[in-house]
Amino acid sequence: MPRGMGRYGRGFRRGYPLGGFFGIIDLIFLLAILYVLFKLFTVAAVYVVALVLLLVLWRLLRPRGAPWWP
Repeated sequence: MPRGMGRYGRGFRRGYPLGGFFGIIDLIFLLAILYVLFKLFTVAAVYVVALVLLLVLWRLLRPRGAPWWP
């Protein structure tokens, strides 16, 4: 048995792992973390798309014989 389970195997055998008051708090923290990560992803995605569009425009507008980096 893994360490920390106790003498009688307390853990997941007692029921739903997110049950009770502390399970609700854990669930709220998990949802808050997922919300923040989703918001960061949506904000960063706009900048990534803009950067890709700028690189494509730069690639199309530069002379053919010019090096890639100015």
